Amino acid sequence: MATVPKIRVLIADDHAILRAGLRMLIDSQPDMKVIAEAPNGEEAVRLGSAERPDVVILDITMPGGGGLRAVPEILKACASTRVLLLTMHEEPAYLRTALASGAAGYVLKKSVDANLLAAIRSVHKGRSYIDSELASALIQHALPDLAQPGRPDEVLSERELQVLKLVAEGFSSREIAEQIYIGVKTVETYRARFAEKLGLKSRADLVRYALEVGLLSPERFSVAEKREKKRPERPAK
Repeated sequence: MATVPKIRVLIADDHAILRAGLRMLIDSQPDMKVIAEAPNGEEAVRLGSAERPDVVILDITMPGGGGLRAVPEILKACASTRVLLLTMHEEPAYLRTALASGAAGYVLKKSVDANLLAAIRSVHKGRSYIDSELASALIQHALPDLAQPGRPDEVLSERELQVLKLVAEGFSSREIAEQIYIGVKTVETYRARFAEKLGLKSRADLVRYALEVGLLSPERFSVAEKREKKRPERPAK
């Protein structure tokens, strides 16, 4: 009787202890094995291209390149690889961006024991897997993006993206209106739209999201923080 090949898994997370725990969990299964580990997104892309794993498990937040930016690069290097994001982020923005980037699955770290192994097997079979902790309504909203993977910013329109960047950089609605030659009320409308689409309630959430998906560089973040100190914290919508 022919032996069924094991599911070859690459783990990318910046915490060595977590990687060790995941390796033990995965290697204890008869149908899967860990073939490599990476401490950041850049190394995950390099190893994904070299090792061509069946499934890559990516943490969203890592130094030296996070998981969201690594997803399309890994898929470009190896189209047959399936990407599974393992994260602490429960905000709708991260799930929607993950799916738009081409990720096949999304699992919360708090439910690793219950869901990770099932998620690996599911995405390896060509299915999608969304953590059961996430609301079914959110899943239904996000699923259409699975058919057409793309860049994280495809979640928003071009104008919404433009306004989001400027808000993240610390500009007020009036300042944004002056820069892109539209009315202040129109700026507020765009802010309300992308806040609703992404599920981000505060500017802090918005800035963190912008940094994670590469819309705001660390340099621009520093400038934005200096600008924001001149005004109080306010909602992103």
